[in-house]
Amino acid sequence: MNNLCTDVGYLSVNKYGEQLCGDHVDIVEQDENSLVMVLADGLGSGVKASILSTLTSKIISTMLANQMSIEDCVTTVASTLPVCEKRGIAYSTFTILHIVDNKTAEVIQYDNPHVIFLHNGTSCEYSKINMTIGDKSIYKSRIELSPGDILVAMSDGAVYAGVGKALNFGWQRQNIIEFLEAVYDKSYSAKMISTILMEQCCQLYENLPGDDTTVAAIKIRKREPINLLIGPPSNPADVKKMMTLFFAKEGKHIVCGGTTSALAAKYLGKEIYTELDYVDPEIPPISKIEGVNLVTEGVITINRVLSYAKNYVTDNTCNTEWSLQEDGASLIAKLLFEEATDINFYVGRAINPAHQNPELPINFSIKMRLIDELAECLKKMGKKVNVSYF
Repeated sequence: MNNLCTDVGYLSVNKYGEQLCGDHVDIVEQDENSLVMVLADGLGSGVKASILSTLTSKIISTMLANQMSIEDCVTTVASTLPVCEKRGIAYSTFTILHIVDNKTAEVIQYDNPHVIFLHNGTSCEYSKINMTIGDKSIYKSRIELSPGDILVAMSDGAVYAGVGKALNFGWQRQNIIEFLEAVYDKSYSAKMISTILMEQCCQLYENLPGDDTTVAAIKIRKREPINLLIGPPSNPADVKKMMTLFFAKEGKHIVCGGTTSALAAKYLGKEIYTELDYVDPEIPPISKIEGVNLVTEGVITINRVLSYAKNYVTDNTCNTEWSLQEDGASLIAKLLFEEATDINFYVGRAINPAHQNPELPINFSIKMRLIDELAECLKKMGKKVNVSYF
């Protein structure tokens, strides 16, 4: 196992007026350091396109999950996909990104816009080998990757953005490359890159997409552990054990909750300094403890983080709410969603007497549920999550 990981993020929007998306993305993790992402684009839009793209991506990902070679998968799909008699094109196109050991990308492309490869924020060309399988022209590439490298795949809805509206001939691949180079920030996650590119596509479509559009990004990252502590242990005798394990963990440390913060400060032998300004009127101010990266209030703040997380794993429309703010919930969201690759929760099971007031909508079970739901959302983001209870 190396100290790298593959960060994956994607977004899709339906053609205006359609209930289903004609594009489909499937991700298969082969082992700790290797995965396959398949982006399929069904012909047309609506139900038929959705079925065709889903079948294509499922067939490829299922075969790969059963240890069949990419060549066998492509041969099977390319040989079985029919060609539309009227249009003379396949009923589904696809892009396959196979990341091996977080260091190499095997790229298979059939009739989708070619994958964009960014190294240090600059587009780099890569060699393509043309193979003919049946009557279909398939492009195969092998790219050596370094930490920070980004691969961006897309359906043709991205290059058609703006046709007849903002642009005469759509948003060509070269235009997309120039846009990605202009907005590049080395701190952006794969999901944020996909979000920014998709937002631009929607603007060019004037929020009335003329085609199903999907953007999928893969970024090679060094592992970044983040540790979050919330709630004192059910047994007061376990405070030292809990704090020792928490602060011994590599990475940044977040402490949530008033009582928990006091225990952490006492363990570290430091003072707590609480800020008085409410950046967000609904989120309590943060505090500061020397040796802790972030100190926030507990349940109210985590509840807001959970709402951001639920949105993040869907269409990520709330990203500007937390990515540009400095309240406690936004700061936690930025650390967990964008920076962290491995997240360790340390959750105390002690019952807070203040939460037993029947007039308050907070109780012990709610706190546990918040952490469980947040952990599930983070797993959907591709994070490695571990939850320890005390």
